[in-house]
Amino acid sequence: MGINKESDIAANLQIGPTDQGMVRIYVEAEGFELPLDFDPEEAEEIAEELRAAAEAAREMRAGGSGKGKPRRR
Repeated sequence: MGINKESDIAANLQIGPTDQGMVRIYVEAEGFELPLDFDPEEAEEIAEELRAAAEAAREMRAGGSGKGKPRRR
């Protein structure tokens, strides 16, 4: 499945620290569980990627190209 392909699968997502000092992204859907553990630095990189993707999506909704610097208002 590609990133632009829609799906009818519903999933629950939880994010939090573990007792081992890791950051866990926990996905549960239709009978399976997927715990993904990251060290804090990796988690920060993922957070930056999420922010960048959110900004690109926001620009696409506003009619922008999704490329380049965000527009200032």
